[in-house]
Amino acid sequence: MMRSLINATAKRSIHLAQLNCQRGMHTRNKKAMELIANGWSALKEVDRVIDYCELNDKRLIPLLRTAKENFELALETDNSNTHARFWLSKLHLKYHVPGACKAVGAALLVEAADMGDADAQYELACRLRVENDYVQADQQAFQYLEMAVDQLHPAALYMLGAVYLTGDCVRKDISSAIWCFHRASQKGHAGAAIAYGSLLLRGFQVPECLTKFTVRKDSSTRTSRKNAENSKKNALEMAREQFEIAAKAKCDLGFRWLKRLDEEEKRLTNL
Repeated sequence: MMRSLINATAKRSIHLAQLNCQRGMHTRNKKAMELIANGWSALKEVDRVIDYCELNDKRLIPLLRTAKENFELALETDNSNTHARFWLSKLHLKYHVPGACKAVGAALLVEAADMGDADAQYELACRLRVENDYVQADQQAFQYLEMAVDQLHPAALYMLGAVYLTGDCVRKDISSAIWCFHRASQKGHAGAAIAYGSLLLRGFQVPECLTKFTVRKDSSTRTSRKNAENSKKNALEMAREQFEIAAKAKCDLGFRWLKRLDEEEKRLTNL
């Protein structure tokens, strides 16, 4: 009886300790996210005006310092927070913030990418491809790009689609490129929508993996024949949908493609 009571008390103590630990982690995460939001707001204000002044304009220093302090405090509050690492790395690598160090920024970026942050993985992949001419760096860039794609990062999906479309570092694969553009377009990426729509207009077929779950299965031969007859019309409609996504993202090319489609439809109607 006494042993059962001791065991029950021990279990309750362990449970309470776990709850307190979870509460502490939640509090730290919440505080860290608040600090990141503050830093991001300051950095957003910098991005808003940076095109109209010099990169090292002294008027930007207070905002950059505020962003840096908040990101550093967020990392102190929650050392496992990948967002704080990523944004702090961007400050060191991209902006003229007091105390900036590119080596520190690169280390933070690699850490955030290895910890699973999709933005960091994409950023690191871009930097490895652009800033290095070595084969090993190119392979590493592709690995980090695939990591970001696994998390359906829109820009990473678009870049991987471009890689497959051009055959850069990989075997050229239009179907894989279309798949990447399709998934990025679903997330509102204007460039991917333009690329996907233009490929549809050029007559490239949509991979079966993108259609087999959206088209209702029907064993009727008549239905299959009707779908085949309307394939060209569907391609035009799908392309228009993609250009509308780009236009919604305020992409000038999206508006141009929509205008071009309207003019072509009018021409065909007149004929």
